[in-house]
Amino acid sequence: MTTHDFRRAPANQRSVRRHNLGVVLRHVAEHGARSRAAIALETGLNKTTVSSLVGELLEFGLVRETEAELRGTVGRPALPVELGGRRVVGLGLELGVDFLAVRAADLAGHERHRAHVAVDNRGRAAGDVLGELGDLAAAALGALAERDLVTAGAVVALPGLVDSTGRLLVAPNLGWTGVAVSERLGARLGGPPFPLSAENEANLAALAELWEGAGRRFRDFIYVSGELGVGAGIIVGGELFRGAHGFGGELGHTTVDPEGEVCACGNRGCLETRVALGALLRAAGLEPGAGVARLAERAEAGDERALSVLGEAGHWLGMGVASAANLLNPRGIVVGGYFATLAPWLLPGLEEELTARVLSSEWDATGVVISELGAEAAVRGASGFALRRVFADPEIVAEF
Repeated sequence: MTTHDFRRAPANQRSVRRHNLGVVLRHVAEHGARSRAAIALETGLNKTTVSSLVGELLEFGLVRETEAELRGTVGRPALPVELGGRRVVGLGLELGVDFLAVRAADLAGHERHRAHVAVDNRGRAAGDVLGELGDLAAAALGALAERDLVTAGAVVALPGLVDSTGRLLVAPNLGWTGVAVSERLGARLGGPPFPLSAENEANLAALAELWEGAGRRFRDFIYVSGELGVGAGIIVGGELFRGAHGFGGELGHTTVDPEGEVCACGNRGCLETRVALGALLRAAGLEPGAGVARLAERAEAGDERALSVLGEAGHWLGMGVASAANLLNPRGIVVGGYFATLAPWLLPGLEEELTARVLSSEWDATGVVISELGAEAAVRGASGFALRRVFADPEIVAEF
């Protein structure tokens, strides 16, 4: 990679230029193909600066020029710039309660590798599960390297509380506590030459919805995640809200029935005891392994017991979401995971509770939409999140 003059400039000048490289790259990512003049107008940077920055991004291979933009005016037509970066990928890993998944995507969001293995991880030794996930990750990295693709980073989606070091503090549905996921996976991969971190699955799914799913229509929304348990990702002003130490969004462990059943977390009457998939299957008279598709089939066929269970679950879910909506005043609610599959029967009760319980509903109704990303939302968010460092500081690709 060619050495640029700005690397020999004073530190403050260099930092400003690196910052502006990120501004331009993110602007193109968020707004699509743009001419240099349009980028300058929309970002407030001058045209000469933008032209120079675009030149560097072209050299890095992070953007590319498209066909000429016909403007209907005299003179040389502008060449729109769009995201390139097909050589640079982010690796998303997901450790689910009943599956393991891997996905690699490039800067433009194109999927370059994927793998999914169905496996019940409940009660299994963490070392065994992380070993299997590590093997999937190693296979992915090998396949990517064979195609001359460079991994900028990796992020693991986890079903529980995750601290800033990538340690899974507690995952009630796995039965795990205090597992250093990032550290152990990194060791399994031989100390990869890129950052490897971990994040809560619902947070990553919310980011995926913000970047490429139903959440794009909102700047403030709550993503309600139904996997085997219940979680939420909170987006405020187009940014993920994680809380003081990253533990926000545990909607499934808010109390909705103080006299209810004991939850896997140890508390009583959590929302999860009412609307988690296992609870719904049990109440509908189905085996624990029947799956959400079987429950949906029963409801579709008009089974009264299934319809009653789902109708009641919609109201319980609405109670939990309404409390969060009163606190946060989101523009929208995005319903994901198995809740999206069961949405035809859950949404009436959920929306009824929002109308009845959200104080501002008469003047500021909260929109409810169904996730467009399905069960892959978290791993898609993980692969996208792994690429954020490139969008923040495009010059790091010179190190690859």
